[in-house]
Amino acid sequence: MRNRRGIDLKPLLSLAFASAWNRRTTLGLMAVSIALSVMLLLGVEQLRTQAKQSFSQSISGTDLVAGARTSPIQLMLYAVFRLGDATHNIRWSSFQAIAEHPAVAWAVPISLGDSHRGFAVVGTNTAYFEHFQYGDHRLLTFVEGKPFADIFDAVIGADVAEQLGYHVGHSIVLNHGAKGLGLAEHTDKPFKVSGILERTGLPVDRSVHVRLEAIEAIHLDWQGGAPMPGVSIPAEYVRKFDLVPKEITAVLIGLKSRAGVFQMQRFINQYKGEPLLAVLPGVALDELWSIVSIVEKSLLAISALVVAVGLSGLVAVVLAGLGERRRELAILRSVGAGPRVVFMLLAIEGLMVVTAGALLGVLGLTVLGLFAAPVLEAHLGISYSAGMLSAEAWRLLLLVMTTGFLVSLIPGYRAYRMSLADGLIPRL
Repeated sequence: MRNRRGIDLKPLLSLAFASAWNRRTTLGLMAVSIALSVMLLLGVEQLRTQAKQSFSQSISGTDLVAGARTSPIQLMLYAVFRLGDATHNIRWSSFQAIAEHPAVAWAVPISLGDSHRGFAVVGTNTAYFEHFQYGDHRLLTFVEGKPFADIFDAVIGADVAEQLGYHVGHSIVLNHGAKGLGLAEHTDKPFKVSGILERTGLPVDRSVHVRLEAIEAIHLDWQGGAPMPGVSIPAEYVRKFDLVPKEITAVLIGLKSRAGVFQMQRFINQYKGEPLLAVLPGVALDELWSIVSIVEKSLLAISALVVAVGLSGLVAVVLAGLGERRRELAILRSVGAGPRVVFMLLAIEGLMVVTAGALLGVLGLTVLGLFAAPVLEAHLGISYSAGMLSAEAWRLLLLVMTTGFLVSLIPGYRAYRMSLADGLIPRL
């Protein structure tokens, strides 16, 4: 077991492998337990990283989002995620002033406030389908139909089509107000589904998109949020009226050069026509993510506890097995193996189990990611890269393996303290 330079590792490794193989069932189960713990820990970390990245890219290619002066987070929640309520609308003249600014390449108006069976109705124009981007600068695509052409055409998201069973040509009626069912309906002016969007995992999937002129048309005979008594304008006559909107909710802005983003933001924030606010989507989304980051940190902490339980189980199993291996260790001591050899033997066995569990966990996570990636992207809008661990995930994996090796030294130290007589004296 020894030479002049110390312990010969080659036979020691062979012996450790043979010893572990004799107890392959128990140690294999421990390796699987560690693998599942590693999968959970790294999976949560990867999902957290990818979710944050995808969340920050919920609206990409848009340089600024402008609306009535309020908090940046509230503006983003309402204009992008259809959550909450807008404080105020902005005048159409303000939108025109923004759109006509020399630095602006394109401007997409957004009008919110109505709904359809619980889904938000978004009033906009065809530029929305040309310029709205998400993820890695991906444009909206149609799985069926085309953008709206007529006033009473509607383009619906994937969730709307799936949950309500709609297809192109289906007739729908909008609700007045943004809270869903039980509200007054615009039954006299039904819409026809002209297109269905590809699933994005974003609020777009849960939205009904119509023309801005349509929003004005369905409210021609309304005043103060209620139908005017004795007044009814049929759908076939609405085209005779001026349907240019008076107010909108927000504006998505793309600039000719990103170098002028702060100058344009200052122009909007200091606009004299009315109080406006322009926010950088990335900055606002990062601020919003920091608010909800306590959830991701809690999940990561729970995963770390699961790993700790798995490693504790490994130590418990090896310590419990020392009683059964007393004679094996005594024989090793009797043929010349010193306490250090026994210590290193158990340490190597523990390292082998931890390494096998970690590698199996990474492999399992990669295979699971290959199947889960399309589902996550389709339903949650998370672009999950299977097999590509983040830098933080690699650090966590190294930490797990280091911790596993250190805790495996505990049984080795216990065996180190055992004398030759401990293995030869029978225990009653």
